[in-house]
Amino acid sequence: MFNPFRTTALAAAALVLGAVLPLPADEPKPAAPVKAAEGRPIDLVICLDVSGSMNGLIDSAKLQLWNVVNELARIKPAPRLRVALYSYGTTTYARDKGWVKKHTDLTEDLDEVYKELNVLRTGGGDEFVARVTKAALDEQKWSTEEGALKLIFVCGNEPVDQDKQVKLDDVAALAKKAGVVVNTIYCKYGHDGEIPGWAGFSESAGGRHVNIDQNKAAQQVVVKTEFDDKIVKLSEALNNTYVSYGKDGKDRAENQKAQDANATKLAPGGAGAAPTVALERAATKAGALYRNATWDLVDAMKEKGFDLTKIKEEELCDDLKKIKPEERMAFLKKKSEERDALKKQIGDLSAARQKKVDEELAKMPKTEGEKALDEALKSLIRDQARSKGFEIAPEKK
Repeated sequence: MFNPFRTTALAAAALVLGAVLPLPADEPKPAAPVKAAEGRPIDLVICLDVSGSMNGLIDSAKLQLWNVVNELARIKPAPRLRVALYSYGTTTYARDKGWVKKHTDLTEDLDEVYKELNVLRTGGGDEFVARVTKAALDEQKWSTEEGALKLIFVCGNEPVDQDKQVKLDDVAALAKKAGVVVNTIYCKYGHDGEIPGWAGFSESAGGRHVNIDQNKAAQQVVVKTEFDDKIVKLSEALNNTYVSYGKDGKDRAENQKAQDANATKLAPGGAGAAPTVALERAATKAGALYRNATWDLVDAMKEKGFDLTKIKEEELCDDLKKIKPEERMAFLKKKSEERDALKKQIGDLSAARQKKVDEELAKMPKTEGEKALDEALKSLIRDQARSKGFEIAPEKK
């Protein structure tokens, strides 16, 4: 039987859709509608060091989350993605928890994760890598499905073995027993003697290690295209196809809009730069990994066993309360069709934009150096997904 409040589903919003924006006549017709995800689970826990030197890491995470999700969307069939967020390394957190804070449990609600990313602040403290990794292993309800990919990424710097109560070898053994791969991402700052410890921990936990330049994401070249404004407007219109329900539905709808606003603010490259984060977020919202069945009835009706009549009248949004019960499914189906049309347009325009961006970047001189956070995350996820038998579609050119 369908349960409208089960925590493995996702989020999103209500209101009524305005006119669907047409594609320009000289652009290709949209592709087929996006189908619901049917692939195996991927559980991804991100642990970020928020000690005093980590502003660049936090900014990189805010800039690149949607880019990483879009990389995961290349997995076929689309996985059932859940993400959790921890931070560690500031004395503003509880001492008895080793200066570790859990921001979200594993959730399909990507907007909730992004909201928490946007409130992270740095502060001085000890960075207990073993403690934050153990917390993620112990506290999360990891998938028990065969073939699931379960990953932890611990990002930070300074000596990896500062925690004298929880031992790295014990945590590595716990991770292996749970079938969770622990990867370490070290933010270089001129103390390369610390790197072997980080690499050794990930290796003992069945994972891999990467060094990054934590500030690189904010320094990346921004390419503005004629498609940008259209994509952002379509993303905003997409929100109006969400039909909220349940005690948290209205708040989740507002959070969806709030995270659109947060993404729009993050425009690396200075005044007048293209809102690249908003564009990546728009692509995510148009894809199969952005699923909101916990508070959106359009997504919920795609779930097995869905029964609209089982939802209490007081849990419905005003738009549904205004119409007769026998007319409500037709209302939801119309919203679904409107959403599919918008998603097709966003996908088509995003592909056209990416082609233009690739052409412009190819003209620029190549720069060498450490990877950015998103490059490190994507390369490790890609390799570890393939090792689990996930098929990853090639990037569209």
